[in-house]
Amino acid sequence: MRVWRRTHLGTEADRATFRTLHTASLASPALREGLTTASAERAVRHLRDLLGTPALAVTDTATCLAWDGEGGHHGDQVPALVATTVERARTQSFSRGDLPCDVPGCPVRTAVVSPLVVDERIVGTLVAFAPYPTAGLALAADETAQWVSGQLELAELDANRTRLMEAEVRALRAQISPHFIYNSLNAIASFVRTDPDRARSLLLEFADFTRYSFRRHGDHTTLAEELHSIERYLLLEQARFGDRLSVRLSIAPEVLPVAVPFLCIQPLVENAVRHGLEGADGTGTITIQAHDRGSDCLIEVEDDGAGEDPERVRRALAGDASLDSVGLGNVDARLRTTYGDDYGLVVETAPGAGTKVTVRVPKFAPGVTT
Repeated sequence: MRVWRRTHLGTEADRATFRTLHTASLASPALREGLTTASAERAVRHLRDLLGTPALAVTDTATCLAWDGEGGHHGDQVPALVATTVERARTQSFSRGDLPCDVPGCPVRTAVVSPLVVDERIVGTLVAFAPYPTAGLALAADETAQWVSGQLELAELDANRTRLMEAEVRALRAQISPHFIYNSLNAIASFVRTDPDRARSLLLEFADFTRYSFRRHGDHTTLAEELHSIERYLLLEQARFGDRLSVRLSIAPEVLPVAVPFLCIQPLVENAVRHGLEGADGTGTITIQAHDRGSDCLIEVEDDGAGEDPERVRRALAGDASLDSVGLGNVDARLRTTYGDDYGLVVETAPGAGTKVTVRVPKFAPGVTT
């Protein structure tokens, strides 16, 4: 039997490609945080390795953020090179006359400065220094700057997504709060004379609920914390509806620590109360279940109320603000943004048949922590 042994990892070109990709991967995490002094300092060494130059600088549109390599005494000359490049909005080459130096043997004699562009705006530059100008360096610097710009674009998209999610949560709080606060305070007031102890207890529950809902730290929480807030909410609603509202809970203990987007279940419960019980003459039951499904956690919120027109639900999930459906589209959008399109809401409903909303979240997801 003949034994084959691998003596090398492909050709020299293959190995060069691997080294380039590996070096780029080392710079990428810092660049994905945006263009700052800290991120530039972490990325600059790897970017210099990509270009193989004696020195390299990363700048914003005015100042040098980070320098790696020799010739650091040229740092004061960088702003002028950057200003020219930003003004002309394209890669520029600079000669020895632009980089005067009296240090013997200094390898920093010429420079290629390429703009870093995010959303059609120049946000900084990549400055590659060398002993003498070459067409290859100019081309390589320009290509590297385009790659860095791409990473910074992704960082901007991440930042925009974060700001959008924060705005959505603020909008959700504003959407829920006036309706709920008014009804809760009315319910509490109704017990002040007849049952002051219960009024006091409900007031504490109301304070804890609003404290949780309006907290300002963290995009995620644990399922246990979200359910605890829901429990307070339902206690307040039961004070308003009395025996007309019953609640059934079935929660698998092993999924309680699972991280979920903040305020992603509570709006579904409020929606179930509003559309399942308000306006109805009889009683209503809200059923909340959470199951362990291997790598996923399955959460179900169900009511036995009047149900909904499926077309209206579809429009609510699409973000139609004219529909009186508390946070449904908001929650669906945040779930999809956080976990991907496979993890949006699933709504089962029909007129007269009640409504069941299913939320599936992974028990572990990159970047999702409490």
